[in-house]
Amino acid sequence: MTDFEPTIIAFVCNWCTYTAADLAGTSRLSYPQNVRLIRVMCTGMVDPQYIIKALLEGADGVLVSGCHPGDCHYINGNYKARRRIKLLKEILPQFGFEQERLRLTWIGASDGIEFAEVMRELVAQIRDLGPNEAKLKMVI
Repeated sequence: MTDFEPTIIAFVCNWCTYTAADLAGTSRLSYPQNVRLIRVMCTGMVDPQYIIKALLEGADGVLVSGCHPGDCHYINGNYKARRRIKLLKEILPQFGFEQERLRLTWIGASDGIEFAEVMRELVAQIRDLGPNEAKLKMVI
């Protein structure tokens, strides 16, 4: 499995994490190309169904990342996301997925360096977990 490269779906807040990703790019900071960003207006808009669907369709990991608590442009969207992710992590094993395949982070708009670091850490963590079992079943 040394050649395994995970596919990670990242639901990122338009106002903070997406801006940090843009800053990382314009600052020429390198981070793995394994991450596919999906820009949402707020992490509070990320329905748990989207996360489960991404995993069932073969994503090796899912990241939800937005504004720091208390800094949400939509008042309490990140608090809503935090509650949803906590509950979702509890039921992921019922779907046959490790909890470590889902991560929630808070990355501010000026944190381009932190964005690149989180992406590298996440890719390494998912690489250590190995491929998503759903992806293996799809190939067979």
